[in-house]
Amino acid sequence: MIRAEFDSKYKEHLQRKIANLKKEKNALIVAHNYQRDEVQEIADITGDSYALARKVTEAKEKVIVFCGVKFMAESAAMLSPDKTVLLPVEEAGCPLADMITVEKLKKKKEEYPEAAVVCYVNSTAAVKAESDICCTSSNAIDIVKSLKEERIIFVPDKNLGRYVREHVPDKEMILWDGYCVVHMRLTREEVVKTKELYPKAEFIVHPECRKEVLELADYIGSTAGMIKYVKECPSKEFIIGTELGIIYKLQRDNPDKKFYVPTDQFICANMKLTTLGWVARSLEKMVYKIEVPEDIAVKARKALERMLEVTQKAKK
Repeated sequence: MIRAEFDSKYKEHLQRKIANLKKEKNALIVAHNYQRDEVQEIADITGDSYALARKVTEAKEKVIVFCGVKFMAESAAMLSPDKTVLLPVEEAGCPLADMITVEKLKKKKEEYPEAAVVCYVNSTAAVKAESDICCTSSNAIDIVKSLKEERIIFVPDKNLGRYVREHVPDKEMILWDGYCVVHMRLTREEVVKTKELYPKAEFIVHPECRKEVLELADYIGSTAGMIKYVKECPSKEFIIGTELGIIYKLQRDNPDKKFYVPTDQFICANMKLTTLGWVARSLEKMVYKIEVPEDIAVKARKALERMLEVTQKAKK
């Protein structure tokens, strides 16, 4: 009981400290849907990669505290070069982004010189700079459809690439052998068992999962897509096929609905590195500032901006 009271008071202390520092620094706090509950709670904006990338460009604040992983903060910094972008935890990286290097991508481009390179945003700025256009899980199909090239090198997530290929059969998709270590953990057997336990529940899943898992889905989409689907769906029970952080918003927006998870291993350790303490320190010390070398930023920014343009056109 004493520990619980201490934790509660310390949390309130950090929340007040962050609120004060945010005003003092003219800062905006954005958080990905996979962040800890406590971080999403104090964020001004929460969302998936695409939503956050777009919102940051519209922000009036001069400082952006990006509660996510490094590749996301890099994208924000490149799209808003007039702003200071801070990543609270310097070590917050992404194993998927590390599965591709610029050197290896250049070699692949030499093999297929006529192909367009579509780069999932879960990648480094340097890899984006070697790509023709970026995509997120929410707009990947529209991005690939928009290209005039018949052959596409899709990097670095093979599961998302395979999902896109099924929806754009007229394109030849050359898939990189990369994957999200969190989504790859989910097995068909785990989903089947959970569906047996909760037969009335719909299974909604992220396209970064294995093909055999996607085949069991009632809905496949990005975290933003899942959030929208659950809100509009008449069903009252859902099995969630993505990182557990999304459940915070799902429960908050749909208190009358129930959510189940097929595995306790659905946790991204890098996303969970950010805590209220690190957010407070980030604002107080103005760390860690994300800076992308200009020669890389110029090229990568074009790929990101092209993505935003195509997606806006697709929505009209």
